[in-house]
Amino acid sequence: MPILDSHSLEIISRSSEQTRRVGMRLGALLQPGDLVGLVGDLGSGKTTLVQGIAAGWGSLDPVSSPTFVIVNVYRHTDGIRLFHLDAYRLNDSTEALDLDLDSMLEQGPMIVEWAERVQSVLPDLGLWVHLSFIDDVQRDLIFSGRGHYYEDLLSRFRKLIYGG
Repeated sequence: MPILDSHSLEIISRSSEQTRRVGMRLGALLQPGDLVGLVGDLGSGKTTLVQGIAAGWGSLDPVSSPTFVIVNVYRHTDGIRLFHLDAYRLNDSTEALDLDLDSMLEQGPMIVEWAERVQSVLPDLGLWVHLSFIDDVQRDLIFSGRGHYYEDLLSRFRKLIYGG
């Protein structure tokens, strides 16, 4: 669990709808090259958050967990793509390298579920989200920016969530 500081933001979501709305606010900010790493156990809300991120980003495609296909690609109305990678079934980081992550990041934002499993081949900089199961409906989401760009992104995200 990350330590909360000025580069972190904690949100307690009280429903899957609220988790989606939080994701929509984040998705509205994402640009090609942006990396969002998701860390959390099964049932912690990762795919629900991604559904919101994709909708807020502008995808019209339905979002599902890419556990079996490894990468889902969602289209934006302007032709940009959003990449949704699920590292759960990868045996190690070298399998992620074979996917040519750099090429994906050049084409659009990338969200990685189970990001801790392939952290060694992901860029050092990014927005990381630690999700925790609290109870049947509540989730704890801790967002942390790694690098100035992502700290600024987190600051803009905080303003969308809380105003100001």
